[in-house]
Amino acid sequence: MITSRTPFRISFAGGGSDLKEYYKNYGGAVLSVTIDKYVYLSMHPYFNENKIFLKYSGNELVDKAEDIKHRIIRQVFTNLKISGVDLNSSADIPAGTGLGSSSAFTSGLLNLTYAYLGKFISREAIAQMACEIEIDQLGEPIGKQDQYACAIGGLNFIEFRENEQVVVNKVKLDVEKQILLEKNLLMFYLGSTRSASSILSEQRQNIISSSDKHNNLHKMVRLAFDLQSELQAGQIDAIGEILHTGWVYKKELASQISNPQIDHYYEKARVAGATGGKLLGAGGGGFLLFYVGQDKQEQVRAALGDLTELPFRFDFSGSTIVFADQQYHRD
Repeated sequence: MITSRTPFRISFAGGGSDLKEYYKNYGGAVLSVTIDKYVYLSMHPYFNENKIFLKYSGNELVDKAEDIKHRIIRQVFTNLKISGVDLNSSADIPAGTGLGSSSAFTSGLLNLTYAYLGKFISREAIAQMACEIEIDQLGEPIGKQDQYACAIGGLNFIEFRENEQVVVNKVKLDVEKQILLEKNLLMFYLGSTRSASSILSEQRQNIISSSDKHNNLHKMVRLAFDLQSELQAGQIDAIGEILHTGWVYKKELASQISNPQIDHYYEKARVAGATGGKLLGAGGGGFLLFYVGQDKQEQVRAALGDLTELPFRFDFSGSTIVFADQQYHRD
């Protein structure tokens, strides 16, 4: 049995600039952090080496990788010629909640599968291959930030260059500032999940056709650079206003990003004392994130009392093999 653990991520600034339609022309940048909520994948030889048995939100028993219904598993297993295995998946948080679950799954599956084959692969290579699988091979209308964030882990400023190069820079905070930043971030579940594909498809089309959307993304990238500078200077309170400004810009990128329910809860939190916040992920549902000083947190919790709060801490491990009772290698 081999088990991988891959963290979910929170994106603070610059989201959308990791879409190829934008960064190929202007370069993009995001600032994000991974958290202690994970997708776990385990694999071991199946007793029938001519079959593949999969257990995720559904079950599959197939003869070969090409018959698998789950698109990501099918692509990874086909690429790496995997057969005769039993694969199990579980996660701390449902998919479709804005925390990069799909890319965490892809990154974790690649890490697991290469370990099963007895091969070492760097986290940067995992991220690159996850992008190739999701974007190039499966045609998902997504960007590159989630794969790099989830595979590498930690608090990172990630740049997307016009030549397809991705540069990951660690944002260094002293321990006290890191703990304070963690404590001042509150996350609340809206009670809904959604597919990001339709929202991102509209956003991609808007980027192609609208100069106004280009200008919004230019401003959002600038905010990512500003946030990097503020955090590295130890000015963590700056994140509140940067989150708020970025959320205002983001809502203009596509029609489905926000809705009256999201706006209602966002304004309630701001009135109660949050200095800023945003909806995580592409939009439409999932988690609301807020930056709130210690003296205002109970007021914000009371204002959002009908939402479920999700406590979390930062993760710095990235995608990791957390258990391996023996090494497997099948030619």
